[in-house]
Amino acid sequence: MPAETSPFLLEIQDLTVHYGAAQALFGVSLGVRPGETVALVGANGAGKSTLLKAVMGLVPISGGRILLEGREITGASPAELAAAGVALVPEGREMFGDLTVRENLELGALPLGVGRRERRARLEAVLTRFPRLAERLGQPTATLSGGEQQMVALGRALMAQPRLLLMDEPSLGLAPLVADEIFDIIHQLARGGVTILLVEQNAARALTASRRAYLLANGRLVGQGESERLLVDPELRRAFLGAASADNPAASRLGAAGLTNIRLVKPVMTTTFMPPFRTLEELQAHQLAGLRWTVRHAYEGSPFYRERLEAAGIRPEDIRSLEDLTRLPFTTGEDLRDQYPFPLRSVPFEQIVRIHASSGTTGKRKILCYTQKDVDDWAHFFARAYEMAGVTPLDRVQIAVGYGVWTAGAGFQAGCERLGAMALPVGPGNIDLQCEFLVDLQSTVLCCTASMGLLMAEEVARRGLTDKIFLKKVIYGSERSSVSMRRRMSELLGGVELFDIPGLTELYGPGTGIECPHHDCIHYWADYYILEIVDPETLKPLPEGEWGEMVVTTLCKEAAPLIRYRTRDISRIIPGPCTCGTLLPRHSRILGRTDDMFKFRGVNIYPSSIDRILSDIPGLGSEYQVHLSRDEGGRDHMLLKVERGEGVEPGRVDELAREVRYRVKRKLLVTPEVEVVPYGSLPRSERKSKRIFDERITDSVV
Repeated sequence: MPAETSPFLLEIQDLTVHYGAAQALFGVSLGVRPGETVALVGANGAGKSTLLKAVMGLVPISGGRILLEGREITGASPAELAAAGVALVPEGREMFGDLTVRENLELGALPLGVGRRERRARLEAVLTRFPRLAERLGQPTATLSGGEQQMVALGRALMAQPRLLLMDEPSLGLAPLVADEIFDIIHQLARGGVTILLVEQNAARALTASRRAYLLANGRLVGQGESERLLVDPELRRAFLGAASADNPAASRLGAAGLTNIRLVKPVMTTTFMPPFRTLEELQAHQLAGLRWTVRHAYEGSPFYRERLEAAGIRPEDIRSLEDLTRLPFTTGEDLRDQYPFPLRSVPFEQIVRIHASSGTTGKRKILCYTQKDVDDWAHFFARAYEMAGVTPLDRVQIAVGYGVWTAGAGFQAGCERLGAMALPVGPGNIDLQCEFLVDLQSTVLCCTASMGLLMAEEVARRGLTDKIFLKKVIYGSERSSVSMRRRMSELLGGVELFDIPGLTELYGPGTGIECPHHDCIHYWADYYILEIVDPETLKPLPEGEWGEMVVTTLCKEAAPLIRYRTRDISRIIPGPCTCGTLLPRHSRILGRTDDMFKFRGVNIYPSSIDRILSDIPGLGSEYQVHLSRDEGGRDHMLLKVERGEGVEPGRVDELAREVRYRVKRKLLVTPEVEVVPYGSLPRSERKSKRIFDERITDSVV
């Protein structure tokens, strides 16, 4: 039959299948476009596997048609379908247990009559995707784990280099981590342009991995649409995940517990969050008591700190004055990563109520533990930051920073609620929603990163919203900002007042100080930590007014105290009292860092993180460059130039660029522009190669 014009690579029309007198499929129709991943979701027994077997000619059909690129293939044999570019990864994997991994893989190309050289090339490509199988080529597949057998089944199908890949329950019977690995490969195949029809009982996995989906129940299609929409569809969640309904709220855990009452008024809020000290001597006495407590607490609670303090010849009773601080050993970010996953822990696990993690690492993430007191202290001094910026319980605070394991969103929101203001936890990005809330909800305070603040200012001006918003203040942080950047942000938002707010995950999170209301410094909370400025080379303390590395020591942090922690940030302590009248000491805005870390869209990124990502991608060389720029609209851009490997053909450039972009986004949570350049085209150096080119900040930050 001649081919019909169709937008689909695979099209199924009114498919009906019987097993004897029992009907399994009832007029099912669906389509899969070229390069698309489509999920077929349904409970056990819905008819999903039957549909795939019907497509592959493994079960006879009772009615309907199956078309491949508009050409009817109804009733074609599995061998004919393999020759046409259709491959199946069956449920249960169906391995030949006595055959080796190599023999099972080569069976995938056998029906196609592929020559030995081509077969060897295809095998090498499969082993590149599944390096674990390369170590087991001579093993009988019966000796492999379930996850490894699934890799063999998938690799066997890929040996046919299919245009259409049918996958039947790829996560069935696999441990969650192994299933994650299999789905990572499915994502890679999809990004490489392979057309996939995915059958999966795990609705969340299937919808996350696909672009569109069909819902099958009792042999009938009961729904279809974009996977992102279906993932949050209440009917789907009720069918596959279970949920309460309006008529039966007790079906949810909250409803069953009767947690339905709402507090209609705000509680009485603290009138001030400022410390009670009237003199510098009172503050210093408080600091000494806190320092002595911290050293004893760390010595008694943390094996790491005990070892460090004993090596330095210091016991808790040796701390008699603030001058003794310089006798204590330094702590570094490397120490936190070496002690992963619970570094510096100084309390029993049952006292830990929360963890947060840094947004970028040179290895393991820096994870910090919090007791309830730590969380309460953080909320208290963050409320102090809002208070110093003039925020009141009558303000509406739009929080446009990251939520999750990072400290940003949790800190901004907890401080806002402790102050008693209205919190609008929008999160980062989504400019349309940000602008909508600024206008409709009449937000008076915007909390964001510096680059997000400039982006919002440009967007508000571009949309003509300056006269429609109610913003009075922008509290921003997480990255450096220049004088000209601040000026432009304020002007475009109608003259709003700007407050730079520092923070460090290791030191609770953001909110550990804030820009002075007179806007000439940042006041820091010296009742919660001691700040030193040291020479980054000699590590000797520097006098007030000189630029150096910030080193912090906490005074009451329980779960993970810090003793002389090297932040790598460059600033200076500003001598003398402030014109705003507060007793709290002050430092300048952050000038830069002493290491190679850079910050992009609020994420800390180390070159070694990029090294690891690129080294895991076959086909790439070892040299790369990162170019950072900022456009006129205030948007930051990252161009990642990376060499293809020696001998890698130019035709793989687009594929490699897509994979680099995907992996960087997945691992570092940012999306770069990627340029794959010829091998040997980036400069080499006998010394440390310059790899980071940051052109965003061109004028002073103070």
